[in-house]
Amino acid sequence: FNREDHVELVALTIECLLARGDITIAATWAEQITDLVDGPGAATALHTLGELAAARHEHEQSLELYLAAGRAAGATTTPQHVPWRAGAALALVHGGERRAADELARVQHELCNLGADAHDLARALRTVATTVADGHARPHLEEARELLGPDESRRLAAQIDTDLAGHLVLAGDLTRAIALLRSAERYAAREDLWPLQSRVRRLLQRVGETPLRLESETLAVLTNAERGVAVLALDGLSNRQIAEQLLVSVKAVEGHLSRIYRKLGVSSRRALADTTGRLG
Repeated sequence: FNREDHVELVALTIECLLARGDITIAATWAEQITDLVDGPGAATALHTLGELAAARHEHEQSLELYLAAGRAAGATTTPQHVPWRAGAALALVHGGERRAADELARVQHELCNLGADAHDLARALRTVATTVADGHARPHLEEARELLGPDESRRLAAQIDTDLAGHLVLAGDLTRAIALLRSAERYAAREDLWPLQSRVRRLLQRVGETPLRLESETLAVLTNAERGVAVLALDGLSNRQIAEQLLVSVKAVEGHLSRIYRKLGVSSRRALADTTGRLG
């Protein structure tokens, strides 16, 4: 890898870790780019450090890093590639500077609107929905959601669904809100995205719905041997594949699965996946 490729790889890794709520591990990875804030890849490095600061709720520091990323980007980096304005806008919202935040968010939206990437435009619209005055966010979220297909940008789609559900709850449209939240809940559980999952759970509880049990909560009632079989079954392995991996007989696997189903009150792998939020 050259320097820019290295920064991109670290940035992508940190993005995935933050989505899963692994802030401590993300900070360890960030040590690889803290000295790369000048020269090639500097804009990406600064933006990534800003994302880490934002995840830590260090909003003043994140704002400084986002603005520095913008200065480093100059005219050499597209706004879609390093969306520093979006990050800075969210930091400004936390600082109570909503007007300045909205101006930045709208510039980001205009720049992304010049391109053809649905993901970038949807992300920009989501930022605008955060900065606009109360009561005007929903149309931006609806537009953002329409831009994303069913099988692309699924994490962003789930985030937008959760944002939109919050507004639908306030509007009294609970049926649609719950449907959006259940979809986001299953995706977040399947991908182990704890920050998103936590938001969804709070909204479901707010409307009197019971969140899905987390996989760790569900499997806690099992023995170590049963838990090992259950996890492999959830990963899609057949009984024979599980037996080969655990060095036991197929009959032993079948016995474990029978006990797992009985303890969890399910009767199939599909139902096991459902109860742990692992639906495909």
